[in-house]
Amino acid sequence: MRLYSKIKNDYPNLTNKYKLHLLMSKKMKNSRLACGIIILLISSLTSAFAQKKDKDDEFDYKTEFDYGINFNTNAGLIGGGYLKYSKQGKKENVYRCYALEIVKVKHPKEIRYVSRATGNSYIYNKINYLFVVRPQYGREYILFRKAPEQGVHLNAIVAGGLSLGLTKPYYILWSENPNNITNTVSVPYDPNLYSDQSKIQGTGSFTDGLSDIQVKAGAHLKAGLSFEFGRFNNSVIGIEAGVLAEVFPKDIVIMPSQNKNVFTSAYLTWYYGIKRSE
Repeated sequence: MRLYSKIKNDYPNLTNKYKLHLLMSKKMKNSRLACGIIILLISSLTSAFAQKKDKDDEFDYKTEFDYGINFNTNAGLIGGGYLKYSKQGKKENVYRCYALEIVKVKHPKEIRYVSRATGNSYIYNKINYLFVVRPQYGREYILFRKAPEQGVHLNAIVAGGLSLGLTKPYYILWSENPNNITNTVSVPYDPNLYSDQSKIQGTGSFTDGLSDIQVKAGAHLKAGLSFEFGRFNNSVIGIEAGVLAEVFPKDIVIMPSQNKNVFTSAYLTWYYGIKRSE
């Protein structure tokens, strides 16, 4: 009756016949959606049960080596690279994992501008790049094993370790005479000294300032789920998704203000790998 009253109020010009027709259409649509959800849940549970039931046909691997690309909410499009080695522990469904991530971290206030004189881009007020090297140690728990040549292999992952933050000065191309773009110098960007945007001609070379890299030691912890696909048992194609928290003793200076020492992010890693039974 509530649905009919809503239709009556929303479509006052329709006849009662068409209102009833519209009511029946909406009820059928809702029923189909509910049936679809129920079927999806039943098929998921059936698939999981079937994967557990076919234990004799499972590929019991001892080690796994993966490599991939990391995406995270602190880095923009592509976050960095990823390597992981896993080895079976005393329990067959628990693996010790050793990993290495190298990612970039951006400030949320970063805005990219384009020089009118050269067309080159630069990030306004950026002082430092921040890259983080994360050696990790953790545990990987198998929740569901992939059935032979089909299905999804589902793991839960908890890992943590050191965070080595590498800060490198951000360089810009600066010209005292905006009309003479050939006379430019690459300088570390100090917003207090180089505030006139008309004289900024673009971003300097990434190799500038490598000798001024500083290391900031911290720690991180992450938790996630990995979904592995692939037709062959010894090859891996998968994604890992989860959340990560990272802390440093002091604020990491990336921009003139709103810097912080605690970083949280959601991440997704697309990876490939190889499994071995020996």
